[in-house]
Amino acid sequence: MTLYIGREASKYIHGVAARGVHYLHRPGPTLQDLGFFLLPELGQDKAYISETVFMFVFLSFFLWTFHPFVFKVKKFYTVQIWCRVLAYLVVSQTLRIFTFYSTQLPGPNYHCRPGSKLARLPEPDGVLEVLVINFPQGVIYGCGDLIFSSHMIFTLVFVLTYQKYGTRRCIKQFGWSIAIIQSLLIVASRKHYTVDVVVAWYTVNLVVFFVDKKLPELSGRTNGSSLILLPLSTKDKDKWTKEENHKLLNGNSVNPADRRPRSQSNGKNLEDVNINQVDTSMNSTP
Repeated sequence: MTLYIGREASKYIHGVAARGVHYLHRPGPTLQDLGFFLLPELGQDKAYISETVFMFVFLSFFLWTFHPFVFKVKKFYTVQIWCRVLAYLVVSQTLRIFTFYSTQLPGPNYHCRPGSKLARLPEPDGVLEVLVINFPQGVIYGCGDLIFSSHMIFTLVFVLTYQKYGTRRCIKQFGWSIAIIQSLLIVASRKHYTVDVVVAWYTVNLVVFFVDKKLPELSGRTNGSSLILLPLSTKDKDKWTKEENHKLLNGNSVNPADRRPRSQSNGKNLEDVNINQVDTSMNSTP
């Protein structure tokens, strides 16, 4: 529930920011762009191709994250992956808001060019009009939120996440191929300038690297053999020590998954001390 609320709040804030920059957008001649020279223009009637590819990536990733519930295979925790994805998206979208508010470029998309009624929004009557997002028209026909591409943010985040948690090499290679194709289709559809796509490629990769470095994952989530180490109170420590000693004296093995490292004020591990005590008592028994 918290994950869902956080995701929706992030989407809403980004939507409000994109709508706000649309008021500032000033249509003008399309800027000189290398990608526009190299890639043929698809045209308005084929603009759906890039959106179709994006929806394929999104739905494929969504279904993959929930496949452990269907196939009963615990290779990862779905909630943890989506928390990770949400962190990547929040940081990336926040950086995107700063960049497209810093400099407004004339939109290359067809509805953002001079002469289009959607290229500029009339001045709002109040703050409420800005805060209310006209969905989906306000999202599809937005202008001014160019650097850097939001579609590439989501695509690269999904591909990088599967690169980290996925197991099939062929799907990883296919994912990177789709990301490259998506980049070319966005430019060919004239939805973004080439710089919007290029900046997205290195920014998202740096964001993922930064988040993984600063926010390490909890132990035991991605690797079933590792354990989550929880602090124990003094009472719990004494109780656990007595149970382990009792099992060892009776010849029973102690489950490794039940062991938790406990340290004393002198920095020594209590498990080592307890085991030495048990060995001494067993050797002294006739």
